[in-house]
Amino acid sequence: MWTIRLFAVALATLALAPPAPAQEPPASARAEAVGVIRELRRIVAPQGVERYEYVRIGGIDQFVSIRGQDRANPVLLVVHGGPGFPTSGIAWWATRGREEYFTVVHWDQRGAGKTHLANDPARVAPSMRPQRFVDDTEELVAWLRREFAQDKVFLLGTSWGSYVGLEFALRRPEWLHAYIGMGQAIDSPESERRGYAYALEQARRDGNAGAVAELESIAPYAREGEPIPLAKIALERKWSDYYGGVMAWRQGQVDGIAVRLAPEYSDAEAARAYEANGWSQEFLLSDVLSVDLGGQTRLGCPLIILAGRHDRSVNSQVAYEWFGRVQAPYKHFEWFEHSAHEILAEEPGKLLVTLVQHARPLATR
Repeated sequence: MWTIRLFAVALATLALAPPAPAQEPPASARAEAVGVIRELRRIVAPQGVERYEYVRIGGIDQFVSIRGQDRANPVLLVVHGGPGFPTSGIAWWATRGREEYFTVVHWDQRGAGKTHLANDPARVAPSMRPQRFVDDTEELVAWLRREFAQDKVFLLGTSWGSYVGLEFALRRPEWLHAYIGMGQAIDSPESERRGYAYALEQARRDGNAGAVAELESIAPYAREGEPIPLAKIALERKWSDYYGGVMAWRQGQVDGIAVRLAPEYSDAEAARAYEANGWSQEFLLSDVLSVDLGGQTRLGCPLIILAGRHDRSVNSQVAYEWFGRVQAPYKHFEWFEHSAHEILAEEPGKLLVTLVQHARPLATR
């Protein structure tokens, strides 16, 4: 009854009010939707933080977004995959819940997203080496420690970022509450061989003669002691992704479409958000897929591994076997039964619960 009366009063008030001035149309077909998303996710808590800025890292300006309900919460730095596939563009959709428990930092690495668009590619190209990304991570973590007056942070590395993240954790374990590997790269050649075998098996079972012919044309794949040519990697991924190796039960990867509505990106930037994906892979992918970190079995900080049960892009079983050999002050392994390689998009709810239960308490010990 109270609702009906209040609604009637509101209607009467509106009837007496002067007509509202005409509003200018949105600047683009995208602008109105992005405006709604921006307002819905705006951080309004008095102790909250919402920053989008460029930080000078490794001699160039690199983009970071920093969001959280309470700046006293522990910092969680996400080191994205690809190379060249930033997570900042899907954060509005996939990471909102984590901002209640962590100050979440998304970083567009050199050769990725807004960082790539803000710098001259010709100037950046000579620095596109794996070690430079580990150095960049060290500079960014040092900046975050100063900026938020926290001795330690959480670092979550995913896919290519799990190689960078693990190398950093081996270098600076004292700066981390925990290293969190998602889609963790360990013995990359072995991972590639298993992914290839899976794709070929599925193609044969499916009676897909074209896929079988293409996959057999690149055999032997990931030969011991030899880098894998990019053309072979692309063809393997074509069919591994098609058969659900990157997103479970999907033919390929779709989470990147979320950048179309990302408030962090202008219209022009959103259209070019993944422009650097192929550019970065030309420099980095073949070398990194030749790396074997399986001999690194001692870690000086807590370790959490998040693995999609169906991940064949970076084989989750290889990571599980390595995890059993690792010695660390604390370690936890979590299977995601409904995910392949893109846990961030495939099971964001379980990801949040896992981080709150198994990572967040490490910051208070």
